[in-house]
Amino acid sequence: MTDSVYLDHNATTPARPEVAAAVAEAMRMTGSNPSSVHAFGRAARRRIEDARENLAGLVGAAPEQVTFTSGGSESNNTVIVGSGRRRVLVSAVEHSAVLKTALTRAADSDVIPVDGDGVVDLAAMAELLAESDEPALVCVMAANNETGILQPMADISEIAHRAGALVHCDAVQAAGKIPIDAARWGVDYMALTAHKMGGPQGIGALIRLGDAPLKSFITGGGQERGVRAGTENVASITGYGVAAGLAARHLDETAARVAGYRDDLERRIMEISPRTRIFSADAPRLPNTSSFTLPGVRSDTQVMALDLSGVAVSAGSACSAGKVEPSHVLDAMAVPAEISTTALRVSFGWSSEAGDVDRFIDAWGELARRESAASAA
Repeated sequence: MTDSVYLDHNATTPARPEVAAAVAEAMRMTGSNPSSVHAFGRAARRRIEDARENLAGLVGAAPEQVTFTSGGSESNNTVIVGSGRRRVLVSAVEHSAVLKTALTRAADSDVIPVDGDGVVDLAAMAELLAESDEPALVCVMAANNETGILQPMADISEIAHRAGALVHCDAVQAAGKIPIDAARWGVDYMALTAHKMGGPQGIGALIRLGDAPLKSFITGGGQERGVRAGTENVASITGYGVAAGLAARHLDETAARVAGYRDDLERRIMEISPRTRIFSADAPRLPNTSSFTLPGVRSDTQVMALDLSGVAVSAGSACSAGKVEPSHVLDAMAVPAEISTTALRVSFGWSSEAGDVDRFIDAWGELARRESAASAA
């Protein structure tokens, strides 16, 4: 696989070498139970608290507001089930960890519509909030995993709080890619995960700001200030802290670099296929993400053909692998099924290089030329 090109960083991005080294070192520690009061336990606790500080600094929170979890899905579920709000409003373009959980586990749920770019309709959200005196939980993701669209989190929080609602932000795709200030955004909860920023898989965090209510989802011991029971995953948390520190240090440089790759890719695909549609191109997006179509060629066909050419991309959310029906995100954006089923997602990351764009264009351009020739025939 060494000669293959990986362009699916929104699914997971490779662990940074510094992270892998830190995890291996932590796993070699003796007696690394951070609840132990002896020197070995205290050494493990120090690693956890260092990681907590790094992660808090990355997202504009205080260390004591950070609870480590197994990942974004657990953090999202914990808030939706444990916030104490029976009524949940959820944007139509949320990840399934939020959308499915809200629609199946909340006593009363409503979907907030979005516009053609995938941005939350603020007026519609305000109307939904006004329909009931029941205090709500509003769930909106900071950045969409399929299109990269960014949501106006500060505006969403202002409207929600004015109606007595709490706000939960799934920032899994945003953290480490754009500047985040949880306090300035005004959110009450935020879900994060490590493997989207070069950290280990299976470790994430829940940020709880202010005095937002939260009932423990996993009970037992008093770990994580009583919010999340269970012996902490010291090695993975250590790696998460290293990844967060590196993401913060290189945020501006990485964002500028991958945005250049994205813009170059989009310019070249439009030259090859003028009928291609780039989703949310004129709205604020993540710098690393591009979602676009190849008219006449199914998404799964493109993914398989590109894989055979040594280029790894996605047809959308990796958590929806195997699906052939239209994306719920594009469906919410009123994209016709005949268009959305030809959509592809390319996402760059810290390890991406300019040559990756060339490899993609060579392989995808061949697909586009074959389709053009077949259509002409």
